[in-house]
Amino acid sequence: MEFVLIGIAIILFAAAYVTRRRFGLLGLGMAAGSIISGIWGYEAGLVASVFGISSGSIAASAATTAIILLPAIILLFRGSGYKTIVGQIAGAGLFMILAMAFISEPLGHILTIQGFGASAYAWLLTNRMMIIGFGLVLAIIDLFLMKPANSHPSHHKR
Repeated sequence: MEFVLIGIAIILFAAAYVTRRRFGLLGLGMAAGSIISGIWGYEAGLVASVFGISSGSIAASAATTAIILLPAIILLFRGSGYKTIVGQIAGAGLFMILAMAFISEPLGHILTIQGFGASAYAWLLTNRMMIIGFGLVLAIIDLFLMKPANSHPSHHKR
């Protein structure tokens, strides 16, 4: 099952890298998704059971994971991006790490992780709050480093 976690991490990295979106925007989107999942997670699990996913903790965990990632996924298609390849790689890596920290707990209810993946997953669970805290601070800093759009005052003839 650790291959599922690695696959999710690779997909998240690739999505952020290909779309060139800024880490700050995506990170704050996940923070919003985390708050929304705390409010609607259980109810979304009940809705998921209508679509054939068995009700209970698995459906609630799958719905919680989807709600956490949904704002960031939407923001992958809109917003400012990095201009350099170094920015793209760093932003995608930070996005992947922050996303894995956000979804590690709900995924733990769905997946059974064994072997080397179990120790890495246990480390992630132990340090997830610290990773989220530093990640959100870095997301805000990233947004401050973004150059504003040039707005030239219009010259009107009177």
